Amino acid sequence: MNWSQEHVTVTGGAGFIGSFLTEELVERGADVVVADNFSRGDYEKIQHLEDDVEIRPVDLTTHKGCLEAVEGVDHVFHLAASVGGIHFIQRENVGGLTPSVLMNQHMLEAARITDVDRFLFASSACIYRQEHDDLNRFSEDQGVPANPHSTYGWAKILGEVACDAYHEDCDIATSSVRIFNCYGPRESLDPDSSHVIPSLCRKAIEAEDGDAIELFGDGTQERGFIHVTDLVDGLIRTIERKGDGQPINLGNSREVVSMNELAETIISISGKDLHIEHDLSKPTGTDKYACDMTKMREELDWEPSVPLEEGLREVYEWAETELDGQTQTVAADGGDR
Repeated sequence: MNWSQEHVTVTGGAGFIGSFLTEELVERGADVVVADNFSRGDYEKIQHLEDDVEIRPVDLTTHKGCLEAVEGVDHVFHLAASVGGIHFIQRENVGGLTPSVLMNQHMLEAARITDVDRFLFASSACIYRQEHDDLNRFSEDQGVPANPHSTYGWAKILGEVACDAYHEDCDIATSSVRIFNCYGPRESLDPDSSHVIPSLCRKAIEAEDGDAIELFGDGTQERGFIHVTDLVDGLIRTIERKGDGQPINLGNSREVVSMNELAETIISISGKDLHIEHDLSKPTGTDKYACDMTKMREELDWEPSVPLEEGLREVYEWAETELDGQTQTVAADGGDR
């Protein structure tokens, strides 16, 4: 696809993944609309692109807002969702379900009304049912029968079903990408909602020599992580090559690590003398999982390339700069915040 000829909407374009996707689409010459109400997204993430994109601050839980989001565009990357780390997903039942379901349905209907050509839906590995045995390399066909461990997962399943229905009935090329544990710079460092990698980086940065950093569970949970720049490549490749309404995994299972190994690597990057403590009372999600990359390799002719330790070092150094900047800001206003 020659992106220099395309008009594209990225919902959630001021968020973590969305900002990197927006940046890459601009680099490829696309005319990009960022549709984001900035409830979780951050204008600073796309401030450097303000002369190159159109920002539409719309409410995507409404029909009107979604029509405004897709007006005049050819393709949609629908990334906006109500999301957070495992503590958010376990705590926010209504919050993890209702906003996302409304956004997904209204966005697809708006795409139908305005004759959007291609529609990509950002689903999640959270659609896979809870397992407690050895490492699960989830393949796409394991999504059914569905039994996710959160309402967030159910919202993603409903989004996938809707994408397939609109492809079948409304002649829209749709695809659903099941994202497995994306990480990178610009992710939220909020201790109440952050994912595991930024959370551990923050803990290590704020710790002193001899301190402990806390892990949820016993640390034997296993994950495969995909760097955000790899994920963006996969998203663009998917919308270019796949429009059959069916889901596909996007992840990296070449380096599967336990949470203990992940924390140890981050401690090593920090250069500090830290140890790990486990809180067995906290939620941990599915015990051991990564994506089966077979369909991804076959249909996209692609796989991720960023090594985990390289990506972790990048995130750690970014987080150090971010947290240092926050500290300086607080000091400058008298420390009242």
